[in-house]
Amino acid sequence: MKAFVAGATGQTGRRIVQELVKRQIPVRALVRDLDKAREILPSETQLVVGDVLKVESLTTALGDSTVLVCATGASPTFDPTAPYKVDYEGTKNLVDAAKAKGIEHFVFVSSLCVSQLFHPLNLFWLILVWKKQAEEYIQKSGLTYTIVRPGGLKNEDNSDRVVMSAADTLFDGSIPRQKVAQVCIEALFQSAARNKIVEIVAKPEATDKSWEQLFANII
Repeated sequence: MKAFVAGATGQTGRRIVQELVKRQIPVRALVRDLDKAREILPSETQLVVGDVLKVESLTTALGDSTVLVCATGASPTFDPTAPYKVDYEGTKNLVDAAKAKGIEHFVFVSSLCVSQLFHPLNLFWLILVWKKQAEEYIQKSGLTYTIVRPGGLKNEDNSDRVVMSAADTLFDGSIPRQKVAQVCIEALFQSAARNKIVEIVAKPEATDKSWEQLFANII
């Protein structure tokens, strides 16, 4: 396995890269700023310059990767087209490049509540709407996929246990980014994670379950 991570210097993406390196899985990280990436990412990471909005850069960037984890996301901005460009068009470009390269598994970090049109997050230029459109494009692509919908993201890890549920069944809660990264990597190894949407939060009172059990419980 060789993993390709898009959005690698973001708060969640960098934790995905760290988790891959910790498990000794070779990783190629798509970055726009090499200097920034060198400061943030582990030295074992293979850095490749590219942009999800520049289709021609992606096929080359993927190289010999066999799996892909997409943790991109539009940053808060006054540009009303940002979520459309990054969360939909960028993901669509990655999916097309992944199909062309024969990527074996595509893991996409989405968001809780993407199906709720009137969610407050859609005030940020319909960000959830475009994430949902990206999800649907992935599902129709023919690629093996896992779509991960985390609740509110926390930078600090904690000892809470992961709660995993089926699509459109969790509507609140939070989860540390480190645990989101772990779910993404585990999805690559668990056959029960294939072609599923999983919603995740973390709760101190949750029952401790293995990754295999968590994914297997999602129908």
